[in-house]
Amino acid sequence: MPYEKVFIPYGAYWSTPFARWQGSLGQRHSLELAAEIGSAALAAREINPAGFDGLVLGITVPQNASFYGAPWVAGMLGAPNITGPTVSQACATSVRMLSIAAQEVECGQYESLLNIAADRTSNGPHIYYPDPSGPGGKGIAEDPVWDNFGRDPWAGGAMVSTAENVASKEGISREEQDAMTLLRYSQYEDSLADDCAFQHRYMVPVELRRGRRTIGTLEQDEGVHPTTEDGLANLRPVVEGGVVTFGAQTHPADGNVGLVMCTEERAKELSSDSGVSIRVRSFGTARVDKGLMPMAAVPAAQDALDSAGITIEDCAGIKTHNPFAINDVYFCRQFGLQPETVNRYGSPLIWGHPQAPTGLRAVIELIEELTLGGGGLGLFSGCAAGDSAMAVVVEVKC
Repeated sequence: MPYEKVFIPYGAYWSTPFARWQGSLGQRHSLELAAEIGSAALAAREINPAGFDGLVLGITVPQNASFYGAPWVAGMLGAPNITGPTVSQACATSVRMLSIAAQEVECGQYESLLNIAADRTSNGPHIYYPDPSGPGGKGIAEDPVWDNFGRDPWAGGAMVSTAENVASKEGISREEQDAMTLLRYSQYEDSLADDCAFQHRYMVPVELRRGRRTIGTLEQDEGVHPTTEDGLANLRPVVEGGVVTFGAQTHPADGNVGLVMCTEERAKELSSDSGVSIRVRSFGTARVDKGLMPMAAVPAAQDALDSAGITIEDCAGIKTHNPFAINDVYFCRQFGLQPETVNRYGSPLIWGHPQAPTGLRAVIELIEELTLGGGGLGLFSGCAAGDSAMAVVVEVKC
């Protein structure tokens, strides 16, 4: 459905740098860190957390006491009187959060909601499911991060196999993937120009602690690997006989992101620039055949475009969640896009994959890209586990 009443105040959003797996944020509790960062970010923007009507939290990797979800985070933020849902939909979590918040604003139930997405793929839990009927009464063990990366219980394959399946089905070569990866890396480097000027538009630093002692500050993404044509060419495929390498796929990461969604009147009050208006236009969702996850972003994007009553040609900015370079090769082929027009300033392929926060950071980058370009329509679409995807269309007026 098209949306008419849902806005995002300019500047009322933030992202931490994304840290590599087992890196600087590997020991920090995601929800406690998100509340700490959110409190500071809201204070810097002179936004009172007690003024929100609710909070939508996204988290996909369980952590200690995460059962208490959004109400706990709201309390830590300084808004103990609000509550809301805790959402988990793999890498579609961010857009699902936004769609939930948008529906509540559009129907008039709430004026303003805070969306926070937080995940830590590092040091995930090791879960044991008791099974007295098992051999010797032995239960079932699961590592929610690696076991689910390694096998889809419905489609039957690993995440990487979905990329191999699409490469085989669509005739996507190793060379096309390497070329796409090099382009995406160069686009990310554009975000680092002029002392990271683009990233400074939304990124907030994280104090690094050991016990009670501050030992440093994380100010930039951690885990981005220098990428060269020769380096990519020398990598072996992840799966023997395949065409996907570790260089042409993303890496697990840790981080958190926040974004405010509200009515137009409230957006004007909270915006850091009254000359910029950001409206949410539509959402889209899709699911494709088993084991073809990278293809799902295309029908999800088309669903969002159709709901907004626009075409891909109307979009001044396009971002994708691209866990594999194959995602973008396929996406650009299907929509007839020049790859350099997609994912300007970076994408998850390069800066990492903390799951729930991934799409929300991409949406924020899309907003900033559109603002720098003088406004226009923007599309974000990204695949998720279960051969599914979600998409969102936003409109920026400057």
